[in-house]
Amino acid sequence: MTTQESFKKRVRARMAATGEKYGAARRTLLAGATTQPGAPGAWVSEPDVSEEAIRENTGHGWDEWVTLVDAGPGRDAGHTAIAAWVAGEHGVPGWWAQSVTVGYERITGLRVPGQRPDGTFSVSRSRLFDVDPAELRALLDDDAARADLVPGLTLAPRSRPGVKSPRFGVSDDDGEHGVAMFSLDPAGTRLRLTVTHERLGSAAAAEAWKAYWSDWLAALADA
Repeated sequence: MTTQESFKKRVRARMAATGEKYGAARRTLLAGATTQPGAPGAWVSEPDVSEEAIRENTGHGWDEWVTLVDAGPGRDAGHTAIAAWVAGEHGVPGWWAQSVTVGYERITGLRVPGQRPDGTFSVSRSRLFDVDPAELRALLDDDAARADLVPGLTLAPRSRPGVKSPRFGVSDDDGEHGVAMFSLDPAGTRLRLTVTHERLGSAAAAEAWKAYWSDWLAALADA
């Protein structure tokens, strides 16, 4: 594959992930490729792990990792191959090898915030409630009560009965929309309900569902 074909592939991948038009995606990737790696202007997005933490636990800072991976497996190698190379070539333990790879993908624009290694997106929203956890869990476990709890959506169970954080396939009249997990955790005398929505197909879908679950949690609190 030529360099130009490789770059076009990256542009199309970013378009699919972010919903950007070709020109906008191309300009973003060019900005990251033509400035000094590691300089703030060269980073498409910030890594989740700080410079201090990544250097302390892997022996290199972010700008160094960008240079190393670019000179090693390169940007078209894919997440699994890059992580394996970081672990094998540099002796970085598994979790930190994954952190290096995700951070590299964020910095270079191969992955946008919220994107998973498989290319899908995940969002999470939470809120505190003054409610009995058993009462809320009972509503989630009952098919009819769950339909009333989340009107307009069909939540089909995807986990075994009794698991701590039940998961449900999400669908409506427009089709399927990934998987939602509901976590009920004590927070002092209150309950923290967290909704994690996974396997979303684009950054735009992730933003839409983030807003949906924020509104849903607010309405549930009012009720």
